Amino acid sequence: MSHASGTLLIAIATRTAVMALFLIAGFRLLGKRQLGQVNIYDLAMIMALANGIQNAMTGGKGYLAVGMVSAGTLILIGKGFSLLFIRVPAAEARIVGTPTVIINNGEILRDPMRREHVTEDQVMATLRSHGLSRLEQVRMAILEVDGSLSIVPREGPGEP
Repeated sequence: MSHASGTLLIAIATRTAVMALFLIAGFRLLGKRQLGQVNIYDLAMIMALANGIQNAMTGGKGYLAVGMVSAGTLILIGKGFSLLFIRVPAAEARIVGTPTVIINNGEILRDPMRREHVTEDQVMATLRSHGLSRLEQVRMAILEVDGSLSIVPREGPGEP
């Protein structure tokens, strides 16, 4: 490896470390709520951040300061959305979504499943992973905003 390529690799490593520390500080600004689950809003933010800082880290035509401004802007937008969601909960429901009931008292609700693009096979696989084999064993199944399926089993044979 030549001295020039070694210097370039050190520069890329340094830029990457600076961007990582900058992002960690920025995510800390967003608060712990952001770390609990990943929803479509969070995924879009992660993808935008990745694109915004890529050149700054790898030594492309971007500059470190440009990457930091780009990432900082996205983090501040994220903080703004967090504050909006706290002050106006209906905005979060509109932008991020709300949980959707797809099984109610052992009955599969096909319209919500179709709207959320969930198949019966996916639901049954999740039931099996919770130790359940029949729909009748389920009081409720909820598709959460992060795409996970929460299962509330019936308590016992006499429960309605």
